[in-house]
Amino acid sequence: MTPSPMLEHFGEELKVARAEVGMSQAQLAEAINYSPAMVTKVENGERRPSADFAKRCDAVLGTNGLFTRIQRRLSRETIMSWFQEWAGIEEEATALRWFEPLYVPGLLQTEAYMRAVLSGPGLLSKEEVEQQVATRLDRQEILTRDNPPLLTVVVDEMALYRRIGGPAVMREQLLHLVKVGESLPRVHIHVVPRSVEAYVGLDGPFVIATPPTGEDIVYAEGQLHARIFDSAPDLKAAVRLWESIRSVALSHQQSLELILKAAETYGPDQREVAQEHPEQ
Repeated sequence: MTPSPMLEHFGEELKVARAEVGMSQAQLAEAINYSPAMVTKVENGERRPSADFAKRCDAVLGTNGLFTRIQRRLSRETIMSWFQEWAGIEEEATALRWFEPLYVPGLLQTEAYMRAVLSGPGLLSKEEVEQQVATRLDRQEILTRDNPPLLTVVVDEMALYRRIGGPAVMREQLLHLVKVGESLPRVHIHVVPRSVEAYVGLDGPFVIATPPTGEDIVYAEGQLHARIFDSAPDLKAAVRLWESIRSVALSHQQSLELILKAAETYGPDQREVAQEHPEQ
């Protein structure tokens, strides 16, 4: 694979910054808690650095956010072209209202679940899948940054029972939802129960983003395209849809309890089984 110019730029700047402070690759690796092999691959343009890797390099090398900025641009390179504009809006948003009837929303997916989602249709190569997984994991860091957005998610209960990646993957994913819902105060999760029959959310997913300034922006994704809407009539319609969907969803606490029950249908956590039966 030919490295992108931005990936090469990251590696070159890392070599320069490391040399300026007199650190070897092994010393830098130890300082940022990554393997020397990882540092070598990043410097040679063979491995795309994560947001965490870039942040640690900035801290250790005193580069004032240089590597974080390069990594952010690099991350956007790997995002599918039709999604790039929305990724920037999402990153800057102060609030996100997200409805998803089919999947767990991307910002709340586990690595195993997202890999199963991306590889399942067979439309992406293994390399493309891994690039998209890394990019999606990077996007999730907005939830734990300073001043994270207020994320309100509504999912259809049927998404909890669609076996993506198998029982172990689904159990891990659902327990992750519960953990996030309990530990991140700015993440609110709501479930539309199966007892609700026809409702407007069945027509498809969408997200409403509130930017730091200006009017809200709507993102809607379909089978063949994705669109960003920012006109007053479209925004009014999206808010009306959101309020209708939210009105039939359970409360945050009720939803977490429902998700936990759904997780139990996928069997016990294999780590728990190992602890109970260490001889096996």
